Amino acid sequence: MNQTDRPIANSIVVLREEFDDWAVLFNSDTADAVGTNPVGVAVWKLMNGKRSIEDIVSQIRKSFGDVPEAVSKEICTFVNTLADNGFVGLALESK
Repeated sequence: MNQTDRPIANSIVVLREEFDDWAVLFNSDTADAVGTNPVGVAVWKLMNGKRSIEDIVSQIRKSFGDVPEAVSKEICTFVNTLADNGFVGLALESK
């Protein structure tokens, strides 16, 4: 995935928010689950197919204090991992 891709959360995946803003993503088709921290939860909620990875990174920088320089790479890796496991897809350009 690159910075201009527009990820979209798989609509069958359930976000279950737990204590301290951590959460579990559950894919009912595969019974796979992924735990995520508060930044991952925020990224998940921003993946609507309208925002690019670059837009999501920008929003994370605005929403969280003391964001490391590597946040862009870390978010790309997170989204790629979710995509590889069926939690996320890419929005297609409409013609």
